[in-house]
Amino acid sequence: MHGQHHYNTFIRWTGNTGTGTASYRSYDRSHTISVENKADILCSSDPAFRGDNTKHNPEELLVSSLSSCHMLWYLHLCAEAGVVVTAYTDHATGLMIETANGGGAFTEVMLNPIVTITEKSKTDQAMALHKKANELCFIANSVRFPVKHNPIIKFTES
Repeated sequence: MHGQHHYNTFIRWTGNTGTGTASYRSYDRSHTISVENKADILCSSDPAFRGDNTKHNPEELLVSSLSSCHMLWYLHLCAEAGVVVTAYTDHATGLMIETANGGGAFTEVMLNPIVTITEKSKTDQAMALHKKANELCFIANSVRFPVKHNPIIKFTES
């Protein structure tokens, strides 16, 4: 699993309403993210920035990427450690602060995973594996803000 990994996406702006970017209000923020052999993702900007609230925005996709990467590492680590996970959900949240120049940056993302395992005796181990998953997550290692975790472990007999 060592080495370089390349990822290719294609972004197409679909928001030209006839006058292009003649003014800030004259164009739609809609765009499509395409990856070969996968379903397109219809996107826009956040509604706060004149976007379409029925489409995904880049900020949501960033938070989702962090949540997804953490989950995949966590499940991997649990499988290796003998912690049997039967359900996993996460209601992840991110905080972005706008700057005076109109830009902005995320200041943190909070992951709130609810994990169901089969053995109550492995609760502490299941909880501890979130730290290791964060250390290994490719996306978390690529951002300059903290990715915090507030996990809940439930259990059910298999």
